[in-house]
Amino acid sequence: MCGILGIVARSPVNQLLYDGLLLLQHRGQDAAGIVTCEAKTFHMQKGNGMVRDVFRTRNMRSLPGNIGIAHCRYPTAGSAFNSAEAQPFYVNSPFGIVLGHNGNLTNSDKLKEEMFRQDLRHINTNSDSEVLLNVLAHELEKASVKLRLDPQTIFAAVANVHRRVRGAYAVIAMIAGYGVLAFRDPYGIRPAVIGYNESVDGIEYMIASESVAVEALGFRVLRDIAPGEAVFIDDDGNFYSQPCAEQASLNPCIFEYVYLARPDSLIDGVSVYEARLHMGEKLAEKIRRQHRDLQIDVVIPIPDSSRPSALQLAMNLGVPYREGFVKNRYIGRTFIMPGQSVRTRSVRQKLNVIGVEFRGKNVLLVDDSIVRGTTSREIVQMARESGARKVFFATAAPPVRFPNVYGIDMPTRSELIAARRSEDEVAAEIGADALIYQDLDALIEAVRSLNPRLTSFEASCFDGRYVTGDVTADYLHVVETRRDAQRDSGDDEGAQLDLNLVATG
Repeated sequence: MCGILGIVARSPVNQLLYDGLLLLQHRGQDAAGIVTCEAKTFHMQKGNGMVRDVFRTRNMRSLPGNIGIAHCRYPTAGSAFNSAEAQPFYVNSPFGIVLGHNGNLTNSDKLKEEMFRQDLRHINTNSDSEVLLNVLAHELEKASVKLRLDPQTIFAAVANVHRRVRGAYAVIAMIAGYGVLAFRDPYGIRPAVIGYNESVDGIEYMIASESVAVEALGFRVLRDIAPGEAVFIDDDGNFYSQPCAEQASLNPCIFEYVYLARPDSLIDGVSVYEARLHMGEKLAEKIRRQHRDLQIDVVIPIPDSSRPSALQLAMNLGVPYREGFVKNRYIGRTFIMPGQSVRTRSVRQKLNVIGVEFRGKNVLLVDDSIVRGTTSREIVQMARESGARKVFFATAAPPVRFPNVYGIDMPTRSELIAARRSEDEVAAEIGADALIYQDLDALIEAVRSLNPRLTSFEASCFDGRYVTGDVTADYLHVVETRRDAQRDSGDDEGAQLDLNLVATG
């Protein structure tokens, strides 16, 4: 998961891009980058770390121009992170192009070989985003006449990118002297939204991963980019769009609604906050239907993204809702810390218990999901140590049983606690007296009820069905082998995913 942002304005965009990245920080905290364009010259600043750590006043002064793109990065499946892979990426031939990408290509190895053997292009990192940039550059060169570009030529190039590239990708690119290009994969897996602002000098445009960045920066949401669609905004602010995929269908990643996106965002016409409220309602229905014997005294969320679900669950059950954990936001993210002992210790540092809410009570803890189970186990133990009589655990998501290959860095099946365990066995593993998972049908209905035109979702981590149709057992084996090699070598930065404690709001 990454955050992407592009702006074509009538005044300098460096501050807007910086503020936009802060609003998208939850989508990537390992690296950040901004590129602006002034008189066909790119100005770039990028590096490791949080947005606030990468950019200083002197950096912002060196980013002039009314057009720019930005990116915050979290590594995707099977890739070890290093500073050379911070985005946006740049290529100078045949046009100056910078590109930021959210997603993951499933045929990047094949494309890299094609780049070297056929297209005579060199890929310098292990990032699939650099591969995607070079495919785009090559297709723009092929489609252009005497190395001149116009909107139709650009759209023709994007159509060829769709024919060659497989996987999930929401892309923002900037072409020196031309403008900003954005496109979304034909399955619409990763999100991208268009915003606009009517300034005194003319209309300004923004494209971002989530609507929260658009609205908070004073723009209005126009619409989502459609699956397979390309949008081009030239240097003068003229807006063009065109469907570029031969076949397209909307299959948004359902994990965006469960966990990834901020609650104040709209994704493909669905309020993330409302979707999470509905998830709580569905959980309450399941508890009333299948777990009537549970004597629940209080419902307590695991901060932060599970709060709406827990609140609605408590309301529907007629049980008090309480805050039982205080989160220290200045502790590092537990799932990127090497070694289980370090991650376990970090949970205790990151969450502190309000003992009075647990003492002598039957507590229902509510989380967004359970991935590895390390964090869940520690939290259950903390509740017991604080005097809880019984600890029940509910999750707004179904069991995570399969790897995600579309831009969420989920562990291999051997690391997923629910991959080969029943619900009761998972409950025993995390030490809970009972465990209630959301049903996949209920999760889908919770989101679909807010936008009936969403007829299909990318939910592979729950059901093992990969919508792009090219993910084979051999491919998953290669991805898992790479992860195991990184873990065994100690190079597992970004490879230790436990989603339970990451703040999304």
